Amino acid sequence: MLHRRDILKLSALGGVAALAGTTAVRAETTAKSRTRIVFLGTKGGPRIGLGRSNPANLIMVNDTPIVLDCGEGVSHQLVAAKVPLQSIKYILLSHLHSDHDLEYGNLAYNAWATGLKTPIHSFGPKGTEAMTKAYWEVNKFDIETRITDEGRPDLRKLLIAKDIDADGVVLKTDDVTITAFRTPHPPITDNFAYKFETKDGTIVFSSDTEYNPKLAEFAKGVDVLVHEALYVPGIEGIMKKVTNGATLKKHLLAAHTTTEDIGRIAAIAKPKLLVLSHLVPGDNDSITDEQWLEGVKKHYDGKAIVAKDLMELSLPV
Repeated sequence: MLHRRDILKLSALGGVAALAGTTAVRAETTAKSRTRIVFLGTKGGPRIGLGRSNPANLIMVNDTPIVLDCGEGVSHQLVAAKVPLQSIKYILLSHLHSDHDLEYGNLAYNAWATGLKTPIHSFGPKGTEAMTKAYWEVNKFDIETRITDEGRPDLRKLLIAKDIDADGVVLKTDDVTITAFRTPHPPITDNFAYKFETKDGTIVFSSDTEYNPKLAEFAKGVDVLVHEALYVPGIEGIMKKVTNGATLKKHLLAAHTTTEDIGRIAAIAKPKLLVLSHLVPGDNDSITDEQWLEGVKKHYDGKAIVAKDLMELSLPV
């Protein structure tokens, strides 16, 4: 019997045709690959719903878990992806919008609650270190009580935060080099796309971003480009659900990349695979994958898919 995650893996490969053969090939590829992506949360924005989860991604490199963005629900989704929370080694934040950092401290705490004993190194834009210190203050009573009462190590010494203040390499190990690239997300300027260079291939996550041709150059020739996506016809539906509709619409159009502009980016970058994630609106199930990709295909004829929660991709693609 195929489980939901198996079906999502197959959908990433382009469908469920020749199901048995594709499953066998996928199992072999996954076994050999040292690098994989799990899309933990694929909906953009802070609203909570019963469908797609809020923004979060997992990059596994040689069994080392790296979490990119910590939207509400990231801990739950990691458990659903069968990743022990106490095994997390690195956390990256693209920017400090709440849908990307609201569960940052709680993820570290939840890892601690399940037995974390080794450090987690976190990297994010200016303010990440301050946010981490503030989290300790808010939870000081609980943390200090559990250290004494339950014999736990001091969580405050296990989460080591570092602000990123410029483009460049933020982490380099034997298995991966992670490079930050500033891209505008008006009104936020401390906002970073990330490139992951591994022995299996290269991945770029766009972060939230306005249309930025420089990002295409940063992502040129990558194996996988994961790009945020704004479906303009869906904005009217969002406006009906909120009281600040007119102002929110102005922000969405100014601060995000439309599907047509994603096609323009991909036409320059030429990734082996383009993946749309951080979908806005991500809570409108009536928008089909074909509709998400329609604008992209006006400018880009390469392989492109729409991410689903818990969908996995293994490199090489």
